[in-house]
Amino acid sequence: MNKQKTDLPLIHFENVGLRYGMGPEILRDLTFDIPKKSFQFLTGPSGAGKTTLLRLLFLSLQPTRGLIRMFGRDISDIPRPELPLLRRRVGIIFQEFRLLDHLTTYENVALPLRVRGKDESSYKTDVLELLKWVGLGERINVLPPVLSGGEKQRAAIARALIDRPEILLADEPTANVDPPMARRLLNLFLELNRLGTAVVIATHDLALMDQVEARRMILSEGHLEIHD
Repeated sequence: MNKQKTDLPLIHFENVGLRYGMGPEILRDLTFDIPKKSFQFLTGPSGAGKTTLLRLLFLSLQPTRGLIRMFGRDISDIPRPELPLLRRRVGIIFQEFRLLDHLTTYENVALPLRVRGKDESSYKTDVLELLKWVGLGERINVLPPVLSGGEKQRAAIARALIDRPEILLADEPTANVDPPMARRLLNLFLELNRLGTAVVIATHDLALMDQVEARRMILSEGHLEIHD
């Protein structure tokens, strides 16, 4: 029994569909697993639904039909007040960064812990070490408007990781950076995966995907194909 629980994927989708209101289904019959410590790209043409699928994975959207099981639990059985607790186990990097311009790099990364009422003494060292790891050790007191696109992206990565999630979702993380910075960001994601975090990168950047052999989840016209 314990072995079966250990072998469960982090996330399981079974015949999942999503529509808004009375409109047509945007996503149809999605069935796939996100295994522990896995690395995959989510790709497809613009408008295919990549961001929508990420929102389902992050529990900020509920499916219209089908089964989603996260960390061994059917999400339809989880009381709404418990969802934020489950969501802490999933880190997400938004395409538009969502850094707060009036907070320093350090304060932006620490924010998820601060809003939960944690004492700074319990997380300060972790935040500083994480900022060094993403290459922002010299930029801790800088405000976001002064940061470059690549620096903002790395700050967003650090903020997503501060809660030590079991899975990281990244929405077009290299869209606003040059190719050398894209490679640097990809190496950060690969290193994070080597340390045990499952990673899902939504991207249309074929050059980025060609740099590493990894599973490709391809969305097209609402359907998903998986190439391992």
